[in-house]
Formats: sequence, structure tokens, C-alpha cells
Amino acid sequence: MGENKCVVLIGPGDVAYYYEELLGMDRETLTEEIERIAEVLVKAHVELVLLPDKGICFEVAKAYKGRGGTRVIGTVPFQDKTFSIEHLKPYMNATVKVDGQERKIFDEFIDTGTWYEQDLIMALFGDAILYLGTSLGSMRELTAAYYLYKLIGGKKKGVDIEGKKIHPAIRAGEDFTTIIYEPFVKERLSSEISAYIKEVGGRIVYVKDKDNLREKINRQNE
Repeated sequence: MGENKCVVLIGPGDVAYYYEELLGMDRETLTEEIERIAEVLVKAHVELVLLPDKGICFEVAKAYKGRGGTRVIGTVPFQDKTFSIEHLKPYMNATVKVDGQERKIFDEFIDTGTWYEQDLIMALFGDAILYLGTSLGSMRELTAAYYLYKLIGGKKKGVDIEGKKIHPAIRAGEDFTTIIYEPFVKERLSSEISAYIKEVGGRIVYVKDKDNLREKINRQNE
């Protein structure tokens, strides 16, 4: 995947329900926040990893690519026979205009197997996670990632597994960090979940705005 750091994006799929109804954020403010996040990610020269589907992650990736972002990687369960991936295809093939020319948002795809495997492993394909809101899906992806991180780190007796055996593209390493963008959450993670993540060797950091995000992302690049 090159020398640049990879950041996995996770967050709600239903933008109107989560950001407008639950958070009370108007569309103009949301768009401004998306652009701020994208600007930071582009200037930090990080690559993005996400599920190519509707939602906040896709909107950030689109803004990132529109600003000249280098690389966006999609995680797709190509082998799934239960739910299929038809609903992902419009996002997989989506484009954005850059300097007057249409450019594909996604540069490559990682085959995650089935949807069950996708949910378990997708957040491990980055050097860090950028958490863009709390939903059933984002909480599942977060907690599954740190549970597998626990196994990879040898913290469960009787289980000995390397990340590359789970999937060769997994990148999560030492001090695997989740950056939570506070304008996109009402509350912080529960103390119990936070303690478990710390116990397995992970880190949670909260950022209040784009400047704070820039600081934390740049620190990940050191």
C-alpha cells in the first residue's frame, strides 16, 4: 500500500438521521466539517480506507479526493453469497471532478471475503481509525477491530494468531489508535469500552476541531 500511513474511516451511514436529527447539525455546518476533515487528511498525505457505501465516510473520501487526495482504498466482501454487494457498486464506481476532469474516488479494493468477515476486520486495514460518529455499524467495527487486535497481540490465552494470517493487508500495529472527532459525537465512549481498548494495547484520543485533528494525524505520521 505504499509508504504513506493509512487511516480507516468509520461512521454512520444514514447522514440525515444521525447528523441532522440526532446531533441537530444543519447541512451547511456538516458540509463545512467534512471539508475541514478532508483538508487535514490531504495535507497530512495519508491514504484512506473505507467501505464504499453511503454515509459520512464516503462523503469525507469524496471531499478528500476532490481536494487532490492521493489514494482511497475500498474494503469489499467480493465473495459474499448471502447479502451481495450490488448496493455498493454505485459507490465503488463513483467519480468526483478534479481540475475539470472526472476522477475515480476509489483507487483499489481489498477483498474482505464475506460480509461477516468485512464487519470483523475492516477497521484493521489502517494504521489508525478516524471515528466519525456513533452508530450500530461504527460501534461494531470499532469493537470487533479491538477484539481481534487483542488476539493478534497474544492477549487471549491459548490463541496464537498473526494479523497477516487473518488478512495479508492488515496494518494495525503497536499503539493502534482511534481518533474520535468530537463535533460528530454527543458523548464519549463509555468508560468500560475505553478501558477494554486500553487493556488490549489500543489508544483512544479525542479531537475537538480540525487543528486538533491535524496535530493527532501528524503525530501518527511520525
